[in-house]
Amino acid sequence: MSAPDGPVGTERSLGQLVSAASKEMSELVHDEIALVKAQLTQDVKRGAIGSAAFIAAIAVLIFSLPMLSFALAYGIRTWSGWNMAICFVLSFAANVLVAGILAWIGVIYAKKAAKGKGPQKAAAAAKETAAVLGNVKPHPRPVAPAGTLALESGERADAVARSTT
Repeated sequence: MSAPDGPVGTERSLGQLVSAASKEMSELVHDEIALVKAQLTQDVKRGAIGSAAFIAAIAVLIFSLPMLSFALAYGIRTWSGWNMAICFVLSFAANVLVAGILAWIGVIYAKKAAKGKGPQKAAAAAKETAAVLGNVKPHPRPVAPAGTLALESGERADAVARSTT
């Protein structure tokens, strides 16, 4: 438990203990909510990266095919002297390869985002904490007769009046 509020060697009252327990429970709930938010943010970020890779793959395939195909085909023709049809097929294959690599990256990030069960894990932990705390029963100390105090060894001592000043 946390350190007593007063000077060293003094014990905290029941009200202070209840107040501290209430404060710590509130902090625990706030921390679990922050954990859920952080895990959800991470999963959304992974999903956004995956979808951006898919969009980039489509953009490369659509917008670069005409320019890249012609440039690559003519470059292959100049370098090898092969037939132009073969050069255009090789150019198209290179563009498909680039789009495939980008799509593969998108699939990897989409799977990571789908596997990220972060918010579900944190919500389950919060429910488990609430269930455990809901089943806690107080364990009262045995009540001693008025005018006596129960000591730890089982002995009894007379109560001492406290001064209010």
